Amino acid sequence: MRKNLAYQDLDIIPPNLAETEGESLQEIDLTHNKISDLRFLIDFPRLTCLVLDHNSIESHVKIPTSTNLQTLWVNHNKIKNLGLFISTLCKSCPNLKFLSMMNNEAAPSYFNGGTYQQYMDYRHFVIAHFPKLEVLDDKKIEENERSEAKRIYRRKVSTSKQKSLRKKSET
Repeated sequence: MRKNLAYQDLDIIPPNLAETEGESLQEIDLTHNKISDLRFLIDFPRLTCLVLDHNSIESHVKIPTSTNLQTLWVNHNKIKNLGLFISTLCKSCPNLKFLSMMNNEAAPSYFNGGTYQQYMDYRHFVIAHFPKLEVLDDKKIEENERSEAKRIYRRKVSTSKQKSLRKKSET
């Protein structure tokens, strides 16, 4: 079941929506609203697709566990800190297959003043955190791109985990 709430000037999800359709909704389009809080997702356990283009989502947004969510579009929002946003997102939505973050400061590209190297670093960082991701922004993820992302970022992740374990054992 799909619900279109685009262009409604909403800053919260209508409370009765969760009560009446929360258990059955699979797709919600909230394009061009003022949504900044994603904690409402807890009331939509079957949601597989969420479109939040042109809203007020920021890097530090709270996202409840949404294991069924496969498609998330957050284009044209206020996401500035890629590490913070992706860290939260990969814990809350580990099964994402389609993610689009275009025109956010955290997603550099030619369109928002980013260099090619910044764009590729952004892609590799995101891909390294989502093993099931198939498409990032408007581009399919190729196997060689996934391998490069793992090569670059898995080493850094494992090194930071080792340092954390050493600190714990020293105390």
